[in-house]
Amino acid sequence: MVKYELTPNYNSRKSFYQKAMIEEKGTNKICLYSYNTLVAEIDKENKKAIVYTTYSQTTLRHIKEFLKQNGLKKWNKTIK
Repeated sequence: MVKYELTPNYNSRKSFYQKAMIEEKGTNKICLYSYNTLVAEIDKENKKAIVYTTYSQTTLRHIKEFLKQNGLKKWNKTIK
C-alpha cells in the first residue's frame, strides 16, 4: 500500500496542501481521499471509477483532477 499527495497537473492551483491524498491498494486499485474521507476509487484493470460523494467544491476539484490524471473523462456517480 502506497500513499502520496495528489498534485494538480490540470488545475491552476499550485498545490492541494495535503488535503487530497492517493492510496494505491495492490496493483489494480487507486483510492482518492479528500479531507481524510474516501471519495473515489479507480479499478485500473477495467478503467472504471466509482465516485462516492462530492461534499464540496474543493472535493469535486480533487475528484476531477484524480480522474483526468488517470485517463478518465466521464464518471457515473455511485453513492454507497
